[in-house]
Amino acid sequence: MGIGPTELEVWGEKFENTTLVEGFILLGLVTRPSLEKLLFVILAATYIMTIIGNFLIIGIIRIDSRLHTPMYFFLLHLALIETLYTTTVTPNTLKNLLHEDKRISFAGCLIQMFLFISLGGSECVLLGTMAYDRYVAICHPLLYPTIMNQSFCLQLALTCWAIGLLNSLMHTILTSRLPFCNDFHIQHYFCEIPAILKLSCQDIFLNELLVFIFGGCITVSSLTLTLVSYASVVTTVLRIPGKTMKYKTFSTCSSHLIVVSIFFGTVISIYLFPVSQSSTDHDRVISIVYGVLTPLFNPIIYSFRNKEFQKAMKKLLNMRVA
Repeated sequence: MGIGPTELEVWGEKFENTTLVEGFILLGLVTRPSLEKLLFVILAATYIMTIIGNFLIIGIIRIDSRLHTPMYFFLLHLALIETLYTTTVTPNTLKNLLHEDKRISFAGCLIQMFLFISLGGSECVLLGTMAYDRYVAICHPLLYPTIMNQSFCLQLALTCWAIGLLNSLMHTILTSRLPFCNDFHIQHYFCEIPAILKLSCQDIFLNELLVFIFGGCITVSSLTLTLVSYASVVTTVLRIPGKTMKYKTFSTCSSHLIVVSIFFGTVISIYLFPVSQSSTDHDRVISIVYGVLTPLFNPIIYSFRNKEFQKAMKKLLNMRVA
């Protein structure tokens, strides 16, 4: 059930043909009640599995001292980012699937957008950092303890969080200063910046340009670092005799590259194209991939397939049983 014109005027205060916005209305993914219930079950199950998987990773890495290495240090940060990343969007989406009132305050919308962009940017940089860590470990094993020391790893992790935070802060401030027209219906299931920019009465060229420049720098540089690092790893492993090591490395690299390619590919398709050229349905579907599915797949690909992590998990389970 929609919100009528009278209620919309209460929801936003008129001022010189534009509107001082108090809130938006999220139209969601689907409109049919039967599909909303089905989607609620699917998203709820996915969210629960994502939270359990990432919390399990964080807990095991913290408990098992054998996993206190640079690789697992970055995996812990990845699990934390994925947990916060999906929590920024999914709970509110689940609420909207059960209730007709899909309003979100202007402040709430900006906070959601800020957190989502911040965590997404941090994840981009972190994935590149993790690829670099594997490059140093395999291509320069003797120098690995010296290069990837505790202080340097901490600096890299803080840099990942800081880049995401500063990038998001800039976009959030610029978006908050935009005037909006009488249409407060966001053609999306959460407050993603392209969907919000479409509602503005003002020219959004500067906003789009900064999204393209800074978003492009973060995603393209991180993706390039990832691809170059794994290419160097594969080249180094090809020189090592023995099929077992080669198969293990290729299996690990290929699975990592598949997840990374999906994540970066979907993010680039949303954020590096002009808002006017984007399709609403396309954006909503694609955003599910990097906003809901990637946080579920990353724990499986990066941790649960790892033999050291499997041993640590079995040890923890055996201790619980005993």
